[in-house]
Amino acid sequence: MTKKPVIFLQVKLQKNTQHPAIKMKEKKESIIIEDYTELIDTHSHIYEQESFAGEEAEIVSRLTHAKVSHVVLPNIDQKSLPEVLAFEAIAPQRFHPLIGLHPENVNENYKEEVEKLMSELYHHHYYGIGEVGIDLYWDQTFKEEQIIVFEQQIEAAISKKLPIIIHTRNALNETLSSLAKFDKKKIYGIFHSFTGTKAEAEEIKKYGDFKFGINGIVTFKKSTDLQAAIAEMSAEEIVLETDSPYLTPVPFRGKRNESAYLPYIAQKIAEIKGMKMREIAEKTTQNAKELFYI
Repeated sequence: MTKKPVIFLQVKLQKNTQHPAIKMKEKKESIIIEDYTELIDTHSHIYEQESFAGEEAEIVSRLTHAKVSHVVLPNIDQKSLPEVLAFEAIAPQRFHPLIGLHPENVNENYKEEVEKLMSELYHHHYYGIGEVGIDLYWDQTFKEEQIIVFEQQIEAAISKKLPIIIHTRNALNETLSSLAKFDKKKIYGIFHSFTGTKAEAEEIKKYGDFKFGINGIVTFKKSTDLQAAIAEMSAEEIVLETDSPYLTPVPFRGKRNESAYLPYIAQKIAEIKGMKMREIAEKTTQNAKELFYI
């Protein structure tokens, strides 16, 4: 009988380091992850200087160790764009920028903001429109403006034949209502940070050719509804993401997240679906490559 291949991911803890594991006790901790060849992080804010400044070389090294071959960088507004493009320049073959106005960044100046961002599509190569959508969780002050901006960016995605990466929170009905105004045959992309049910996933797919971004939330003990949905979903519907530096997966929950933690998300999905880690890695990698042409 052939032994099951494994890869040991070790977190080496050192003093005076900015790695998120430094708050743990100073010891080596090995977590067994099934063997795999390649992973793609389809959603990471690893470019944020506030969280990762000065760690670029270490980040790339950790990505290589974790076999994360590509990282997609969603933009949120004009201020974040220089950081996105600067990070892309570190390794253009690995880091892939998106362009878009995040719903939480929509305000009274939305017209000027979205116009300038969308004009960037003519000056640089972007791999998609994102992250965009409607978010009514904290505040509904600019609800109507969020809808207008979202629909303008859907139009841009269709015009440029680009994938659209959608952020929706407490606003699924509004999000689908906006998508319903467009030809679903021309819309494709990702519902980022999906935490819904299988029924909701099926409903979403009526409005475009969408994949579902699964991140560290799936590793949380209380995420039973999401885990049940993933058990029913096909691997062809899933792409991996970290949403770094947020939503850190177990066993690092509560620490700063980063794209090198992607294997823990893939492993959990494989466990839920009763599949091998290699199978999940291969299928989600293929999904991401086909979506972003990388």
